[in-house]
Amino acid sequence: MPGENVYERLGVRRIINASSWRTNVGGSLMPPPVRRAMDEAAQWFVDLGELNARAGETIARLTGAEAGLVTAGSAAGMLLEAAACMTRDDPAKIDRLPDTSGMKNEIVIHRFQRVTYDRCFRAAGAKLVEIGDSGGAFEWELEAAINERTAAVAYIFAVNQGSSIPLTRVVEIAHARGVPVIVDAAAMLPPPENLTRYVDMGADMVSFSGGKGVLGPQSTGILCGRADLIEAASMNGAPNQGIGRTAKVCKEEIAGLVTALELFVDTDHEAESARWVAMCENMASEIGRIAGLRAVYFPAKPELDEFESATPRVYVYVEDDSDLDIADVEEALKQGEPPVYCYPGEHGRALGLSPVNLMEGEDEAIIRRFREVASG
Repeated sequence: MPGENVYERLGVRRIINASSWRTNVGGSLMPPPVRRAMDEAAQWFVDLGELNARAGETIARLTGAEAGLVTAGSAAGMLLEAAACMTRDDPAKIDRLPDTSGMKNEIVIHRFQRVTYDRCFRAAGAKLVEIGDSGGAFEWELEAAINERTAAVAYIFAVNQGSSIPLTRVVEIAHARGVPVIVDAAAMLPPPENLTRYVDMGADMVSFSGGKGVLGPQSTGILCGRADLIEAASMNGAPNQGIGRTAKVCKEEIAGLVTALELFVDTDHEAESARWVAMCENMASEIGRIAGLRAVYFPAKPELDEFESATPRVYVYVEDDSDLDIADVEEALKQGEPPVYCYPGEHGRALGLSPVNLMEGEDEAIIRRFREVASG
């Protein structure tokens, strides 16, 4: 009906997103220039190979890598990383994936860094070889795990790296044995320096999300690295008929991602961070005054190389002597008006509030909703 937006027509509620750049709530909101670029791209036809090549040149320039490629999210980037390292530019091997019998098909990975998304390596046909335990790993374990079947060593930035072998040493050990290092850094932008940091540290391929802190289309990603491996990744992906065909990226998304990446490197990140800090301090102060609740402000600590620590945030706890239940509070926040979506903090013991997707005034709306829930 006239005056309704698409969500109203579909009967879908709009929410306040305090859960950061998570996929289940839509990632991020694209700036107007990104949306305009996608609209422009939708009006003409182009050769996808040429568009991929030109977009890759922009990615390479901004990341400091030899080459780049737009992917269908960072998970697709991980699949293409594995495929590229196993097949290189051999069309017969590309055609066989995910059957990797007889190939170099092992990817060495820290057990401490295992995440649900490493199945994307396995989806390409790779076999994961773990080193270390839940507390970290030793260099001799990595050295012993690399053999004639090793296609790559994987390094995943997500949780606190703990006692994992530092990336620089992983690169030195792997390269001394002729093995590439592939990095998943899906949620590691911002800080902006991470865009070039992992390539500078010697990683051969790095995968980022394009729909989180970069503010590009949610279903896009950034793959950058060695020219020969990026070419192999492209051969394994769409519009070719390789294992990555299922993770196709359309011309509109490619145009949007490149525009978003150019905006990202020109953003005043200090000003944006100051805005986030102000929102967090306000929420922590006001929610902390509500009976039965305790709120703690955590400043950004990007040096930890963790997803949640790269930006400021607030954790809300239920006091031990309160009648409130943390799960009930979370559900009540979702069901009220407006719905507020948080994220689980400290393994469900707290509600995490991220400011990165909050619009003007939504910190006040969140405070009001917590007051309503606590009093109800």
